[in-house]
Amino acid sequence: MNTNRLALHARTLAAWLAITFVAAALGAWASRGAPEFYGQLVKPDWAPPAGVFGPVWMLLYLLMGIAAWLVWRLRGWRAAPRTLGLYLAQLAANALWSWLFFGWHLGAAAFFEVLVLWLLVLATTVCFWRARRVAGVLLLPYLAWVSFAGALTYAVWQRNPPLLGG
Repeated sequence: MNTNRLALHARTLAAWLAITFVAAALGAWASRGAPEFYGQLVKPDWAPPAGVFGPVWMLLYLLMGIAAWLVWRLRGWRAAPRTLGLYLAQLAANALWSWLFFGWHLGAAAFFEVLVLWLLVLATTVCFWRARRVAGVLLLPYLAWVSFAGALTYAVWQRNPPLLGG
């Protein structure tokens, strides 16, 4: 691979990672008070400690950005607008969940939104899988985590009507 092509790949990988981590930063901004708020919530026994979420999400966002880059690299934006558009839509939904749950303490809205997020992640995973199998595989941990997050959102919302609405 020549140096111009290598530089292009490095720049586009950096761009997809930047797009992905901007969504992460928007969600993190809403979650500034999350450790304290999470500590106040009645949680199921299977809920992880607050310190688990940051490292898990960092790894997931990294895998997501690489997956998007692999699809873009294979097809480009013009060849895969729906696939990459789905990816961007699920990023927006991902960031919105943090605002609903941690920013605005809207448990019901956060739960129904995580269902929408799950559908978007599933659709994105299927499209990525079809475009480039390894890209789909990179999204499987994310799909699993969002599945877990949906169950946890519901369980926490149901146990905390005064803090998250009935």
